[in-house]
Amino acid sequence: MNIAGIQSDWKVERIEFAKLTGERARSAGANGRIGIHGKTCSVDIARITIDGQRGYGSSIRISPEWAETLIGQRLVDLFDDLGRLKEEYRLQLEYPILDWLGQRFGKPVYELEAGTHFERGVPLIVPCYDTSLYFDDLHLPDESSAVALMQEQAKQGYDKGHRHFKIKVGRGGRHMPLWEGTKRDIAIVQGISEVAGPTGKIMIDANNAYNLNLTKEVLAALSDVNLYWLEEAFHEDDALYEDLKDWLRNRGQQVLIADGEGLASPHLVDWAIRGRLDVLQYDIIWPGFTHWLELGQKLDAHGLRSAPHCYGNAYGIYVSGHLSAGVRNFEFVEYDDITIEGMDVSGYRVDNGEMHIPASPGFGIVFDDELVSGLVKRSGWSKS
Repeated sequence: MNIAGIQSDWKVERIEFAKLTGERARSAGANGRIGIHGKTCSVDIARITIDGQRGYGSSIRISPEWAETLIGQRLVDLFDDLGRLKEEYRLQLEYPILDWLGQRFGKPVYELEAGTHFERGVPLIVPCYDTSLYFDDLHLPDESSAVALMQEQAKQGYDKGHRHFKIKVGRGGRHMPLWEGTKRDIAIVQGISEVAGPTGKIMIDANNAYNLNLTKEVLAALSDVNLYWLEEAFHEDDALYEDLKDWLRNRGQQVLIADGEGLASPHLVDWAIRGRLDVLQYDIIWPGFTHWLELGQKLDAHGLRSAPHCYGNAYGIYVSGHLSAGVRNFEFVEYDDITIEGMDVSGYRVDNGEMHIPASPGFGIVFDDELVSGLVKRSGWSKS
């Protein structure tokens, strides 16, 4: 970002915090690790006032005591010489500050952070995938009815504009007998691929419920599916990644290996650079947008791909698309259909497997000032 336009007299005047709540369009079931995720969701939002103007955004690890230390500080002093928000302010305030800057300069965040590959003046349209296909079939005793249910859920996504789907697998890792669950995984992926059609990309995510040999069994069984990537097959391991890559190469099976969400190995980026995996998936909220700009540009330099994880945080769904303007090899927005009260995202839309990003100032998300102010008073806090 070019910080030359940030005036020296723009100072932090107020920081407020509130939790907004909402629901998924459909309750999410179990995955390979844990049980039912449910329908209820929430977003922690900070509202920052600088020079009389407000900016909104997701915030984590922020406290009223920490916020109080920022009151009166100059906005320009929160950035380094490269125009990036300093590390100590990112998790708490990078999204509200980026939104504020976009509002002040009358530009979407993606224009503020755009790289040389970004073509200005044209609409920003980013590939996305439906990430809502969990283990909602565990109560069904037979495979055919399980496949039918999951196909119906994929059709719901298709009707909402999705063409690409990520499917949770790993039923045999915890929730079903090993081979019975693995066989159902395979049948469901094959069934959903029929919904996606020949051009729809399929991703599968085992949440580390497989091992290396089981992974090979599943991939071999899905060789006729347009499988784009395999995500979190097993806990990150350099030797196992190397084995799997060699196995795929020898088979001529073009499936990308993706990993990086959660408590990922600190060696993951180095392993990717050495050719062990293809797609990095750190979260868009933590470590965040600025970290992703830095990481994504590093991955670009090595021909690697960026696909930020943002499941369960409705705010992250929408801001992640802005990252594509600053990261050349951005793959997908991970889309989970969530409605949060007081957070208007109608400027965004999904059509034919792509998310259309609004050219509105900031992140293009409109918050209900009155509702947020009420939540700040009732259950949040304010420092000025």
